Amino acid sequence: MTETLERILYVEDEPDIQQVARMALELAGGFTVEVCGSGPEALERAPGFDPQLFLLDVMMPGMDGPTTLAELRRLPQLAATPVIFMTAKVQPAEVAQYRELGAIDVIAKPFDPMKLSDTIREMWARER
Repeated sequence: MTETLERILYVEDEPDIQQVARMALELAGGFTVEVCGSGPEALERAPGFDPQLFLLDVMMPGMDGPTTLAELRRLPQLAATPVIFMTAKVQPAEVAQYRELGAIDVIAKPFDPMKLSDTIREMWARER
């Protein structure tokens, strides 16, 4: 039996993209989403939220997605939490690099809000 995905920690620095993705994931997808605007905010809020999946923007000022992931992995209860990166940089070499960091997959930006929840569910099911 596969675990049902319910809680997503979403880290994105652009408020417009945050809003579109949150609506797509909560309203269309039925997920519980904790939105963070930066890596440090994610590190502060993730332990109390106990996400089943990290959805991380790659390019953020200060602490980027891969650095945020490395820091989240240092927290014992989150060390094995699956991650999906979101980025406009989806060349094969870049995608391979994100997979080496442990990503189950990569979602290209701009994304289709109407398909976002289904895309994430498919990636989640494939990894289970």
